[in-house]
Amino acid sequence: MEELHMSTIQTGDIRPIRIGGLLLPSNVLMAPLAGYTCYPFRMLVYELGAGLCFTEMCSANALKYEDRATNRLLLTTEKEPIRAVQLLGGNPAVMEQMSKSPLLADFDIIDINMGCPVPNVFKSGEGSALMQDPKRAAAIIRGCKKSGKIITVKCRVGIREDELFAAEFARICEDAGADMITIHGRTRSMMYDGEPHRKEIEQAKAAVSIPVIANGGIFSVEDAAKMLASTSADGIMIARYGLEHPFIFSELTGTLCQKTPLQLLLEQLDLTAQYYDETFTLNYIKKIASYMMKKRKGTKRYKESLYKSGSLKELRNIITLIFADHPT
Repeated sequence: MEELHMSTIQTGDIRPIRIGGLLLPSNVLMAPLAGYTCYPFRMLVYELGAGLCFTEMCSANALKYEDRATNRLLLTTEKEPIRAVQLLGGNPAVMEQMSKSPLLADFDIIDINMGCPVPNVFKSGEGSALMQDPKRAAAIIRGCKKSGKIITVKCRVGIREDELFAAEFARICEDAGADMITIHGRTRSMMYDGEPHRKEIEQAKAAVSIPVIANGGIFSVEDAAKMLASTSADGIMIARYGLEHPFIFSELTGTLCQKTPLQLLLEQLDLTAQYYDETFTLNYIKKIASYMMKKRKGTKRYKESLYKSGSLKELRNIITLIFADHPT
């Protein structure tokens, strides 16, 4: 019976959640993913029931120097229900300055990346490296709070397997003024593989009063139920599986969606082409379609044709061919 409970969404598990002064419509969040969570994808998951979705990771240093590619990551419109940007940086002064930047004026929430495990980010003292320097991490949170925006933090359960300290770090974030913390259940050394340390997330939840969101290893409704039941977290954050099967958001939240994968992809193509150039649109749609093809039988033979598509018309035709006979 316990196993059944762990694999089934319970009444009250999925619900609205308050972060600072904002009430999110659901506690099922989409993770910030480099190369994917651009404006069109965020609009897609909001439509399917996600309570919150963040921009791709934006470097505070790149914003400081008005890097054009980074500025493109910040594209949003008044149609986006809640606008949340993820900021990466290790210098408290620069982070504070950029949190107040006019470039972020349209955003309601700033999420501070303290979990990225990528070697070059870690070596530069950013991302998960901030977990090794709690004083600097706290200074960054305090500085960003001066922007007047809601400040959230995304981190991990620790750096190595022999040193897990999610609860301690969550308290540091809360004391510095964070309004929410998302904890990826893996350590920095685990990168994106291995079983999440759910017990560490549970301990962090018990240690603070701000909302704690559990992240890592959620690839089905059953995984989501297990994460919520085993951590007592206030919500969950879905990452790669949201690309492969965006309908997970409607399945978890009960949001009515009668569209097919083909309809979603073609809408994504049109919306992306409306706001971005053809090169960006081609690359982005190919990546999304490739993810959504992953477990669909008989589609592998089309992958080469998908990636060779050289125009939006050609891409539309091959996507229609691949997904025409595939319901959700």
